[in-house]
Amino acid sequence: MRILKYLFLLLLLSFVALSIFVATQKGDFTVERSQIINSPKSTVFNFVNDYRNWEDFSSWIVEDPEMQITYPKKTIGPGASFSWEGKEGTGDMLTLFVKENDSISQKMNYDGTSSSVFWSFKDTIGGTKVTWKTTGKMSFTMKVYTAFNGGINKIIGKTYEKSLANLDKTLDFEINTYAVKVNGLVKKLGTFYLRQTFTSEISKVIKNAQIVFPKMITFCEQNNIELNGKPFIIYHTYDPVKGLTKLSFCVPIKTQILTSSGSDILTGKLEPFEAIKTTLTGDYSHTKKALDKAKTHINTNRIVLDPTFSHLENFTISKTEIKNPSKWVTEIYYPIKPKVIPVTTFTPAAVKKEEAVKTPAPVINKEEEQSEF
Repeated sequence: MRILKYLFLLLLLSFVALSIFVATQKGDFTVERSQIINSPKSTVFNFVNDYRNWEDFSSWIVEDPEMQITYPKKTIGPGASFSWEGKEGTGDMLTLFVKENDSISQKMNYDGTSSSVFWSFKDTIGGTKVTWKTTGKMSFTMKVYTAFNGGINKIIGKTYEKSLANLDKTLDFEINTYAVKVNGLVKKLGTFYLRQTFTSEISKVIKNAQIVFPKMITFCEQNNIELNGKPFIIYHTYDPVKGLTKLSFCVPIKTQILTSSGSDILTGKLEPFEAIKTTLTGDYSHTKKALDKAKTHINTNRIVLDPTFSHLENFTISKTEIKNPSKWVTEIYYPIKPKVIPVTTFTPAAVKKEEAVKTPAPVINKEEEQSEF
């Protein structure tokens, strides 16, 4: 019995000693990992900047299929966030600052440990050098956990290494797998629509679309406006040299409505028109290749375009239907001038007047004429 007491006392002293040792350990930490991703910088940046894509590459999510993830309405850019609850613990992340195609600053809380997270994206040979860095202060629980598992640098570093490898693999297939097909001459149906019109940099169109379209669809839901198809963009002007475009983000609706005065959401009507249709299957980063192929077809066949607007993009299958970029479908329509149908004028044939039949005058015999008198 005395031996058991000694053993219990020894264990208790060991636990106290370990607790004191852990508690006195430095809680501040910095972990950093880098990898070259075989994709363009803007593509990598946009993919990481949207928390809904993290399920495809973040190792702590990929390795826990039962993890419960909660997304708010905003998952892109400053103020975006998401949270999770899994077998290894719970956490949440918030985006604090974004520098377009360059860097992202975030704040993460994981089981009581708060840390600052920083991403940087740099052009390099072979693609984009992505650096993922985190600094913070460990909670007591995290100190204990890391003490028995090789240290904080090893634990978080291994997670970052796996995640960056997943990011490269995911982007290499999902972003770089695409197809472009010129469908030829079609009749594009018309519709009523709601729109927001402004000028944008061409490189920021998709980013703006991911912000504007959800707001417009929410507006329709709140006002019981019935939709009539998938969102589309009308490019009124398109200047690839200056990199600028005047465009309207449009949501098709069943019936025409009137919006209140001063509203930034206006109404419009798309009339049916003939167009050269081109289909892009894949990520939006390949849109330029689709536009170039369509223009080549138009020039080769000497097709005359209608200058009413530049072109229209219809998002037939988008991120809202399927996560995989390789399966997104975008239809592009270049309006062409309608053929002028010559009007045939009917001119009745001239009617010939029949000549009057001349009856010869009767011949009177002079001798007979004299005999009558």
